[in-house]
Amino acid sequence: MIYNPEYECMEAEARKRLQLARLKNLVEKLYADVPFYRKKMDELGIRSRDIHSLEDIEKLPFTTKDDLRENYPHGLLACPKDRIVEVHMSSGTTGKPVVDEYTQNDINIWREAMARTMAGGGCTKDDIVQNCYGYGLFTGGPGAHYGAMTLGAEVLPMSSGNTARQLMVMKDFGSTMLACTPSYALYMAEEAGDAGVDLLKLPISKGCFGAEPWSENMRKEIEARYGMKAYDIYGLTEIIGPGVSFECEAQNGLHINEDLFYPEIIDPATGKALPDGGKGELVFTTLTKEGTPLLRYRTRDITYFMREPCTCGRTTIRMHRLFGRTDDMLIIRGVNVFPSQIEHALIEIEGTEPQYLIVLTRGESRLDEVELQVEVKQEFFSDETRGLENLRAKIESVMKSKLQIGVRVKLVEPKTIERSIGKAKRVIDKRAI
Repeated sequence: MIYNPEYECMEAEARKRLQLARLKNLVEKLYADVPFYRKKMDELGIRSRDIHSLEDIEKLPFTTKDDLRENYPHGLLACPKDRIVEVHMSSGTTGKPVVDEYTQNDINIWREAMARTMAGGGCTKDDIVQNCYGYGLFTGGPGAHYGAMTLGAEVLPMSSGNTARQLMVMKDFGSTMLACTPSYALYMAEEAGDAGVDLLKLPISKGCFGAEPWSENMRKEIEARYGMKAYDIYGLTEIIGPGVSFECEAQNGLHINEDLFYPEIIDPATGKALPDGGKGELVFTTLTKEGTPLLRYRTRDITYFMREPCTCGRTTIRMHRLFGRTDDMLIIRGVNVFPSQIEHALIEIEGTEPQYLIVLTRGESRLDEVELQVEVKQEFFSDETRGLENLRAKIESVMKSKLQIGVRVKLVEPKTIERSIGKAKRVIDKRAI
């Protein structure tokens, strides 16, 4: 279902005119109201009058997460404080949190963006949405809640955790749509199996999953266990929360809400724009935000754009599902490795569970050493030792081929690796300890 055809199906040239007008207004606003941006633009000698086309956005300064932390809590506020009606913060564990402050109009825009997002995943007023994203300062729970309510759906505001209760409510209330992190969806499926709950017999038929990178094979695993269609959604606290982009029924890239968020792909090393199809760092400018608007925010997420027409009828640009992040990219013996590469390869190997842990150490030779702990399905773990050894050797061979580095694989029993009700912890890096 297309929630807002006027903007989601807008003709390309009309959208560009709208984006340019909003960009010029944003630059004027930031120069007038935010000393941080005024200083940045003065250093570059740039004003809104210098923006004649969307390509001129490259003349404008970037914003980074460090900039947000250094201006904590209100240094990037672009409106009077008494207009702020809601505040959210990042869930980061290092340094000061990044803050997003919302006016009432910002909340209305967020509701609109999330209504489009949930509708892209098939949500309608007839659905019962079990929302297992965390509430509070985290944007996931409130974002999904706003979107489903805007569509007229019934919302079960479960938040995360208490999985036994989640399964009880899912069964008793007849939830038809699930919203949570993909890793938690798999954890719930495991717990359902142990509790004797047959998810395939429940009415739940679709889900919106995000807040962490996940592979196509992980999608297949979720869809098989629930008998549902699993849709990827994308957002980040700094921009607005979830609702920046989303998959439609084609499941072929995530449609960006371009009238609200102007996207770029840059070379993360040089900051220069890349052509469509070039894989690089995703950058967003908030075109309509009032509380804490951002100019050319470097997300650190790696992806590329897709402009070919989508079968759903939307005309917005699409971004490929994330490949990883520049700041959680692992450099192992000089090779760039993303945890998502390991996950993608692992789920293709029969006998393994979609749960793993990467432990990085530095040996006596001062070379990086990698231990990949992999959970094995119970029937395989109970098999003869020779079968396990063959499986371990196969995983090591596949990883060597995919990653171009050697990995020491340790097979562990099911449910040995610690689970998370939020974003899954996949890496323990002991090299600097």
